[in-house]
Amino acid sequence: MQYTAAQSQSVAIIGASGYVGVELTRLVQQHPALNLLGCYVSEHSSDAGSLLSDLHPQYAHLVKLPLQGLSSHEKDFIKGSADTVFLCTDHGVSVELAPEFLAAGLKVIDLSGGFRLNRVEDYPAFYGFEHEQNQWLEQAIYGLAEWYPQEIAAAQLVAVPGCYPTAALMALLPVKQAGLLSDNKIIINAVSGVTGAGRKASLTNHGAELSLQAYGLFEHRHTPEIAQQLQQDVLFTPHLAQFPRGILATVYAELNDDVSDTDLDKAYQCYAGQPLVRCERQARPAIKNVVQQPFVDIGWHRQGNQLIALSAIDNLLKGAASQAIQCVNLQLGLALEEGLL
Repeated sequence: MQYTAAQSQSVAIIGASGYVGVELTRLVQQHPALNLLGCYVSEHSSDAGSLLSDLHPQYAHLVKLPLQGLSSHEKDFIKGSADTVFLCTDHGVSVELAPEFLAAGLKVIDLSGGFRLNRVEDYPAFYGFEHEQNQWLEQAIYGLAEWYPQEIAAAQLVAVPGCYPTAALMALLPVKQAGLLSDNKIIINAVSGVTGAGRKASLTNHGAELSLQAYGLFEHRHTPEIAQQLQQDVLFTPHLAQFPRGILATVYAELNDDVSDTDLDKAYQCYAGQPLVRCERQARPAIKNVVQQPFVDIGWHRQGNQLIALSAIDNLLKGAASQAIQCVNLQLGLALEEGLL
């Protein structure tokens, strides 16, 4: 399919060497409306000068591209040539880089947590740095594609949601928006594959050391992100498991009195026309069905006033790279699934 200039974008990817970065590169390369200008890493990164295909040989047929160091010269090139910049960088790095590209008139789609929270005062506690870009933080649009399409379409800065929040919110927002939930705290348990810990090896994700284990109890940075979007208190416990990729979230919430199955069916009907959401009552989503796919699978079960909602996504795709592509599609006026199916 041919696209007009208004329906195409020249894009750059910064932080392309990681798991999310290479998935995003692959998706951009196959997208008919996107032109990839270059893949970048930190100027002093040990990956600079390498071929992306050398780091990720499973994609050698798709991503034989050099990783360029982000020098001042390369920044100027991006500002003068790109329409959109994807940031797959550390949170603090995104906060430093985004304003520079935004000031040059580019659109920025940030896949880090640098602009997900509403308040600068939450960043020291949950992200470990002082956020000094309150102006852009206030303008950032949360990139949950199925829920904020009009806002994303008009945004200059999009904060792509975290992988765990994507899984949890996609399961919860239909019943929250329908007014079916009580005010009691919601409990979210979620298990992620080891790619969620990033590409750089450490004792937390080394294969010989890793078991199924919980982490970030009471203080994980995705807790305020989920609570912010739901406008309700949550108790979120993430787990890391010894498989490569995917997330399964199990959500426990209390329904208001007199909520019927028909009410729940009606609430989840909001996904009926969404091409990348597969939602069914009594379904038991499984990671194997979403790995390397852009879908979110949702199932819900209830007993009395107790609701259990289940959600499965690929953490690198719907939890990051493919959701970023959905956001670009919205900005270009294309179908949400363009370049993904």
